Amino acid sequence: MFNRLKSVVIGAVSGIEPNGYSPEGSQYNKQTLAPKFPYGRPHFLGLGDDEVQMSADHKLRPIIHPSKPLPFHTGYAECVNAGKSRWNEDQAVYRQGVLTKLEQDDVGGLQKFCIPYTYYGIFDGHAGVGAALCAANQLHHIIHEKLVDAQDDIWIDFNEKRSATSKPRDLLLIGALEAAFKEMDQLISEDRNKYQAAGGCTALVALFILGKVYIANAGDSRAVICKENTFIPMSMDFTPENERDRIRRLAEEQPSLLGKDYTSREYIKQPKSSDLGKTVMFRDAHMKGWAYKTLQPDDLKVSVITGQGKRSRVMSTIGVTRGFGDHDLLAIYQRIPIKPFLSSHPEVQIRKIDSTDEKEVLVMGTDGLWDVIDGSKAVEVVSKSINAFMEKERYVSAATCLVGFARGASVNEHSWQLKDGKPASYDDISVFVIPLLPYKLEYNELVSKYLENSEKQSNSDS
Repeated sequence: MFNRLKSVVIGAVSGIEPNGYSPEGSQYNKQTLAPKFPYGRPHFLGLGDDEVQMSADHKLRPIIHPSKPLPFHTGYAECVNAGKSRWNEDQAVYRQGVLTKLEQDDVGGLQKFCIPYTYYGIFDGHAGVGAALCAANQLHHIIHEKLVDAQDDIWIDFNEKRSATSKPRDLLLIGALEAAFKEMDQLISEDRNKYQAAGGCTALVALFILGKVYIANAGDSRAVICKENTFIPMSMDFTPENERDRIRRLAEEQPSLLGKDYTSREYIKQPKSSDLGKTVMFRDAHMKGWAYKTLQPDDLKVSVITGQGKRSRVMSTIGVTRGFGDHDLLAIYQRIPIKPFLSSHPEVQIRKIDSTDEKEVLVMGTDGLWDVIDGSKAVEVVSKSINAFMEKERYVSAATCLVGFARGASVNEHSWQLKDGKPASYDDISVFVIPLLPYKLEYNELVSKYLENSEKQSNSDS
C-alpha cells in the first residue's frame, strides 16, 4: 500500500494550531519547547517513520490497519483527514493488564488470583496532536494505578450472591475511571510549563473487566454495540448543544468568566441595537420556559452558547465541551479563557456481557465516522463483514469497511463523496471493532478456576 507513496514528504510536527490559543509569546506556548511525545501513529500499527509520513497523504487518504492481530482478532482501521489539519490528530491505544489478589489458606500460605482486564482508548485531538498523544501514552497507566488502589475491593467472591456485591464494585470501577480522567487533564495542565502546548482532545475508553465493559466518554467520539440488525448506544455526545444548561448555569453563577461580550441569557433571536426598547423573548440560565422583557443595552451581549446542533459553539469558538487539555484556549473574539466551561469528567455506561455471542461487537469511533454514519448503517456494515469472513478477518474487515464508507471516494483533490453523492467525512477517522464473546469466555474461565480452587480448599478442610 505504501509503495505508491514513496515520494510523499511531510514536514515536522507543529504540535498546535494557534487559532483560539494563547499568543505565541505567552509562557505556555513557546514554540522553542519540545513536544512531550513525538508524533506517530498508534504503536500497534507497527509503522516505520516513512510509513507514518505516507499515512498522512491528504489526497489518497490510505486506510491503515494493524500488521499483526490485536487481542481476539479485534479490528482497527484509520485514515487521515482531507486537509483539515496537517497530521492525523486522532490517536488510539489498547493495553492488557492484570490485577492480583492474595488469599490466605488454612495452612497459613497465600494463594494468588489474577484478574485480567483489557483497555481500549480513542482520542480525537484538536488544535494539534499533543493532548491526544499524551492521553494515548499516559491514561492507561493512570487507570491501572486507580484499579490497583481498589483491587482488594473490586475482587468479588464468586461463592457469594453477586447481586449483593455488584453495585459497590461498579461504583469503584466508575470512580477509578472518573478519577483517572481528572488526573490526566491535570497532568496536561501541569506540563504546559515544560512542553510544547498540547491543544485538546476528546476521550473514549472501554474497560473490559470481570464480565462487564465500562465505557467512559468525554467528548463527541461514540461507542455502540452492534448485533445483527440492532444497535445499542453506549455513549452520548457532549457538545455545546446538549450541555447548554450546564454551561449557562455556570455562566450565571460566575459572570466574571464571561468577560464583557457574553451573557448566560438566551434569546429567541439574537437582539440588535435597532431592537432596543422593544419587547423580546428570553430566558435566564435557571429557566426552562421563556419570558418577555424590554430590551436594554446589556441584552445585546452574545449568548455563551451560539449556533445549533453540530454548529453550536462555546463562546463562538469550540464545538465540544468535554475532554482533556484546552487549558490555554481563548475565545476567538474576546480572548478570554474557555477552559472553565469545559470538563474532563466522563459519562460511564456499563454493559454486562454474559449473554453475548460471536456476532455482538463494540464499535468505537471518532466523530469523523459518526458525522456520516449512524447506528443503523454501522450495524449493516458490521453484519456484512461478520457474515462474509472467518473470525480472523471479520473484525478487521468490519473496521476497514466502516472507515472506507465514511471516507468515501475522491471526486477531485478537494472533494470526497459517498456513493450516493453526499459529502463524505472530511475529518480524521479511527475505528475499533471489538468482539464481546471472548471477554465473556475469559470471565467464565476465571469464575471456573476460582470455584474449582475453592472446592479443593473446602475438600482439604473436611
